[in-house]
Amino acid sequence: MLTGGSSNAGGAQAGLAGGGAAAGVATTGGAAGAGVGGVSGGADNGGSGGAAGSAGSGGGGSGGMPAAVAPTIKVMTFNLRYGTAPDGDNAWELRKPLTFDVFERQDADVVGIQEGLDQQLKDIEAAVPGYTRVGVGRDDGKTKGEYSAIYYRTSRFDVEASGTFWFSDTPEVVGSKTWGNDLPRICTWAHLVEKATGYGFYQFNVHLDAYVQVAREKSVVLLMQRLVARPVVTDPAIVTGDFNAEESSTANQYMRGASSIEGAQNPLPLADSFRALHPDDTEAGTFHGFKGGTDGDKIDYI
Repeated sequence: MLTGGSSNAGGAQAGLAGGGAAAGVATTGGAAGAGVGGVSGGADNGGSGGAAGSAGSGGGGSGGMPAAVAPTIKVMTFNLRYGTAPDGDNAWELRKPLTFDVFERQDADVVGIQEGLDQQLKDIEAAVPGYTRVGVGRDDGKTKGEYSAIYYRTSRFDVEASGTFWFSDTPEVVGSKTWGNDLPRICTWAHLVEKATGYGFYQFNVHLDAYVQVAREKSVVLLMQRLVARPVVTDPAIVTGDFNAEESSTANQYMRGASSIEGAQNPLPLADSFRALHPDDTEAGTFHGFKGGTDGDKIDYI
């Protein structure tokens, strides 16, 4: 999902906020071009895959960069599936070459991953050159537990700032969980700046709870509070992740500005990049349990 009001959905583009207003939403001058596509595999109980979208030039919002300088950025979200899961023929040691192939074929500029354990990330980095990552394990704020890491091309981008917060009433407390979920859930974010142009944008990468609806709803409210409060509001923002929630869910409706949570609307509605290009596509499922199908619910988003 990405910030933005207007959309210039020509070719492979959709709307992304180009600056302007207090929350960085494009209120004048069109949009800055956006990542589109966005399917990734699996929730907590299996599946992996990926598809990417590209961000292209557009009008640029008030306070944003001119359209002539807005770069093309290719974005991917990818649920890796835990490497310790007892997946038989789909165990990590057997499927990791397929994972490396997804990275290489999609050739994305930035990738938000979910369900990555420390050794899985090290395996990817050893096999797929050109990327580095930001993010920490959710259990100890270091290397233990799932990462919701962000990979980026080091030849192209610098990271101006980054961090991780926990989806709870105490988001800065490592490992915290207060909304009924059994496992801690996190968001890793990065403020990336293109070396060649100085163009900056934010990426927020999440994995929401698989079982507790209230936890998902409170998580998206906190996510949007953090996105709205990003220090450089003129830089656009992209959200990637496994939301563990179908398109009709309150959490996703809230993200798009179509529903309220606890009586409050999302202050900065986002666009689902896949739906910007494929509004009526019924083959959009992103959880396939290693079977590769596209029926079922879409639970992964850019």
